[in-house]
Amino acid sequence: MKSIAALFLLFCFLVPSALAQLKFAFYGPSCNRAGSIISTVVAESFRRDPSITAALLRMQFHDCFVTGCDASLLIDPRPGRPSEKSTGPNASVRGYEIIDEIKRRLEAVCPRVVSCADIVALATRDAIKLAGGPSFLIKTGRRDGLRSNPADVNLPGPTIPVSASIQAFAAKGMSVNDMVTLIGGGHSVGSIHCSLFQDRLNDPAMDRSLNAQLRNTCRAPNDPSVFLDQRTPFVVDNAIYGEMQRQRAVMRIDQNLALDGATRGIVSSFAQSNSLFRQRFAQAMEKMGTIGVLTGRAGEIRRNCRVFNNGR
Repeated sequence: MKSIAALFLLFCFLVPSALAQLKFAFYGPSCNRAGSIISTVVAESFRRDPSITAALLRMQFHDCFVTGCDASLLIDPRPGRPSEKSTGPNASVRGYEIIDEIKRRLEAVCPRVVSCADIVALATRDAIKLAGGPSFLIKTGRRDGLRSNPADVNLPGPTIPVSASIQAFAAKGMSVNDMVTLIGGGHSVGSIHCSLFQDRLNDPAMDRSLNAQLRNTCRAPNDPSVFLDQRTPFVVDNAIYGEMQRQRAVMRIDQNLALDGATRGIVSSFAQSNSLFRQRFAQAMEKMGTIGVLTGRAGEIRRNCRVFNNGR
């Protein structure tokens, strides 16, 4: 018991210490063009494909909720050495080429300075703003992790019960309000394959017109995908919460947020006020970006976001 207590106390001291080393304008002295380079690449990508906001949001969530915001998701698998990217939940994560291009441009002007973990955080922040979401400042100084193991991946799925989702977020230091904000905000610009929401199509409570529309779409071959927010699928806003209240949520976890006693009040408040949602979403994104961060001399600054510096 004493050793467990000692480890807990050590954790309590180490986590605040790591967070304290994150700061605003971290790259000011070492790479003052970092922010503008990242913003430029994200803007170029967004003009070609506005769905990159959903892609980057998902990438950051899938990275931070495994071993922390350490860019471990970006590591490519190699023969005999799988990575987080190898696992089923991460098979459809996309947007890696955007991170690659940002890293390529940064390495040309500031070699071995800007971490891949910070690139993911800043690129996602910029993509949210381009999609009509809130603008916010985030602290930087994250370093890249030295581990990427598929055995670490245990992400909440589309049919997870609200109670289990609350526990999963709490394990990462996130509140119930954070959970409702991040799930709804992330899904406001996301999409899902038909094979992953068959339970909703068989739910008699689902809005009939939407059910018929989705069934028609899903008759097509090759497992087509549909937008999670049927009203404003390319805008980060509160519309999806109103859809939840009208039994028009496509994903089971989204619909259950509007039904569960622990979360329906939060859904209602966001449905009524986009300004409240924007405020809380910015706060929750900042908070998520601090999960399990490495700072100081921990980890590394990768030359290539897909490969550890030692070539492992």
